[in-house]
Amino acid sequence: MPLWHPFTQHGLDPVMTPVARAEGACLYTPEGRRIVDAIASWWVVTHGHCHPRIVAAAREQAGRLDQVIFAGHTHEPAETLARRLAAVAPRGLEYVFLSDSGSTAVEVALKMALGYFLHTGRPRHRILALEHGYHGDTVGGMSLGARGVFNAPYAPLLFEVGRVPFPGEGAAQRTLDALEAQCRAGEVAAFIVEPLVLGAGGMRMYAPQVLREMKRVCEAYGVLFVADEVMTGWGRTGTLFACEQAGIAPDIACLAKGITGGLLPLAATLARAEIFAAHRSRDRGKTFFHSSSYTANPIACAAAVANLEVWEHEPVRERIQAIAAHHARRLESLRGDARFSGVRATGTIAALDLAVPDPGYLAGIGPRLAGFFAGRGLLLRPLGNTVYVLPPYCISARDLDQIYEAIDEAAALFCGEP
Repeated sequence: MPLWHPFTQHGLDPVMTPVARAEGACLYTPEGRRIVDAIASWWVVTHGHCHPRIVAAAREQAGRLDQVIFAGHTHEPAETLARRLAAVAPRGLEYVFLSDSGSTAVEVALKMALGYFLHTGRPRHRILALEHGYHGDTVGGMSLGARGVFNAPYAPLLFEVGRVPFPGEGAAQRTLDALEAQCRAGEVAAFIVEPLVLGAGGMRMYAPQVLREMKRVCEAYGVLFVADEVMTGWGRTGTLFACEQAGIAPDIACLAKGITGGLLPLAATLARAEIFAAHRSRDRGKTFFHSSSYTANPIACAAAVANLEVWEHEPVRERIQAIAAHHARRLESLRGDARFSGVRATGTIAALDLAVPDPGYLAGIGPRLAGFFAGRGLLLRPLGNTVYVLPPYCISARDLDQIYEAIDEAAALFCGEP
């Protein structure tokens, strides 16, 4: 088979699992085998696979307008989506730039920040990022992310950014002091963070008050605060957007993944009015020079509007609360178990680290865990020795219990009995 799969070492994993259909929280193989999608298919599926309202909206739009160049043209699905995104986003994010993926949304944010300072006559070129962060696999996204196995082969392409230490337990002040020192040094255009939860960096979690204080520091030095809500948005942390829990509004926000409920790829970068105004001019040289061929695809925009309707008409927040409560109950029994460390949860995201001699993303236990879970009918894709659960919101209590029972069984197999 000539397919080259993402984040896959074909020398070790030559056979892929075929999936024929999906419904709710589950995938089904051609033979009808049921697989519980415990990670929402890389964190994108919110309400469940093939949600009827979202599927219907995409199908209806496909029969009316499939695609049109978005430069010099517009259409109703994009305009409706922009208005509705601005209405639910943190206050002050008035302008919406649509793109195709989370990585691209981040690239757009970087270009907006640099363009803002250049076009207002105060050029700044430095970017700051939080330690252990992950912001995508494009060159700009990799440059912002932690240096390591993800991007080591591409080091010659990457630009340098200032690193701010992660606010681990008891280390919040060190983070804030380092951020202030970097900002005080000058020329900082933007600071980008994954609010509350760092995804691919190991599901590392920190408190809302730390996020609030980081925003305060940036405000004091005129540094644009960029919230990468690609993973944390759309309810994952318990609120529609993670920034809500800190009571802050970023200057720029990056959205993707759950924006269409997981049906189609789409992304949005939201910005404050002054950032848009800095690019609006009769000088064509101040144009925001970014696009892709499928910018604001009408079918994807229609799906995103339908996703917002699901949030309005279904008890999504109650489902999120139920998952969070289930996590809390099951995780409580694992605290103090020597086989686990860092037992943690934020909203619908739960994570724990298995005690192994070689922790980290390339921990030898990672592939063995993935294989074990697959054999139990579960799609769980550990980040090395970090096992996390991040399901669609429609998942049943029974399936959640199956997931936790499999985690306990895996720990007994690989780490010994408690």
